[in-house]
Amino acid sequence: MTTIIDYADKVWTGEADTAAYHRGDLRKDGLHPVGDGVYMWPAFGNVYVFPTSAGIVLYDTGDRRTAGELHTATRQMSEQPVAAAVYSHGHIDHVFGMGPFDSEAEHRGWARPTVIAHEAVVDRFNRYRQTRGYNAVINQRQFQAPTLQWPSEYRYPDCTFSDRTTVDLGELRMELHHARGETDDAAIAWIPDRGILCCGDFFIWASPNAGNPQKVQRYAHEWAQTLRWMAGLGAEILLPGHGLPIVGVDRIRTTLSDAAQLLETLHCQTLQMMNAGASLDEIVHTVSVPDELLHKPYLQPSYDEPEFVVRNIWRRYGGWYDGNPANLKAARRDELARELAEISGGAERLADHARDLLARGEHRLAGHFAQMATDAEPNNPIAHQVRADVFTRLERDAPSTMAKGVYAWAVAESRAALEGTTRTTELRAMTTGRTQWAF
Repeated sequence: MTTIIDYADKVWTGEADTAAYHRGDLRKDGLHPVGDGVYMWPAFGNVYVFPTSAGIVLYDTGDRRTAGELHTATRQMSEQPVAAAVYSHGHIDHVFGMGPFDSEAEHRGWARPTVIAHEAVVDRFNRYRQTRGYNAVINQRQFQAPTLQWPSEYRYPDCTFSDRTTVDLGELRMELHHARGETDDAAIAWIPDRGILCCGDFFIWASPNAGNPQKVQRYAHEWAQTLRWMAGLGAEILLPGHGLPIVGVDRIRTTLSDAAQLLETLHCQTLQMMNAGASLDEIVHTVSVPDELLHKPYLQPSYDEPEFVVRNIWRRYGGWYDGNPANLKAARRDELARELAEISGGAERLADHARDLLARGEHRLAGHFAQMATDAEPNNPIAHQVRADVFTRLERDAPSTMAKGVYAWAVAESRAALEGTTRTTELRAMTTGRTQWAF
């Protein structure tokens, strides 16, 4: 029988793809042994289970959808209590699996599991509660999940740390290290005596998620530094927050070093151009990544894109002003669109030009004119039909989940305007049969 390690080997070499993993096919087999005393629950956000003589330790806990399945799979492996759980960071696909274990502990008279996390996880949960509506909207759009509701209650950690700490339970000694990358609250777990490295979302089998256009600041430079540090540990098993395990010191070093190089080249080029006085527009359309990196099976821009990382680096160092003085105190978008429509002959002329640009393969330009047409005349059916056509093409051609989500949302808005329905209804129809992500 093919093991998850065999499958992972074929994915790393490009002989297989990750479709079975992303469909959730692997969960039907329960927990998968992946190393010395560690099992993997291959959920959207992976969970790693460490049985010890003093109880079970979890690294990450998954999301709400699979919490019950995780509990069942863990109980099929062992009846020991869960003594502790570590959050790799506070994203909701990693921190919502504790409910069944907490309830079980209360029902059976066990001590409640101790949840350990970096101290910034507390601030994240507090922020999530303050921005629940906003997080619902941006994640509905990002994942094309129109019925998604952002949670209001969280399982807060019982113990937090600032820089590093150690979890000692039974024969397990797990070193936790804080670093900033996709988030500011990450906890990397290194188990030296077993050569096991749990890296959370520092590696996700895709181009690093350091540029998400709808989320808070990411830290490309620190992320690259952390990848270099991890590459030098000599780990024998790399257990990522998303995707499959990687086995072998050389392979792990190569994987992490390649990811670091990708971020380093983006960071270096962006800062060089910023220091030379370039505008954001110039930088976004100039900075690039070597093709050989993006063609690696584990670095393809399927979730985030290097272009978005460049924008996040700019935001980190340069603020929100993009170098265009007209944008410093910009006019309302609809006012600008109406003026352009007036001098060009109306919104339908803008829409016609968007259609011509689309036919010529100038898809980005077409997007601008299609959007301006509906901004100028929000109830114009011709403008909305062209807008739907343009952003349908942009969604089809986009490599990343981030871009596809934004473009699909625009298509749904225009189709809803044409049909007199709501955006939620239209999106529900569009996403039937698609994978619905966790956040």
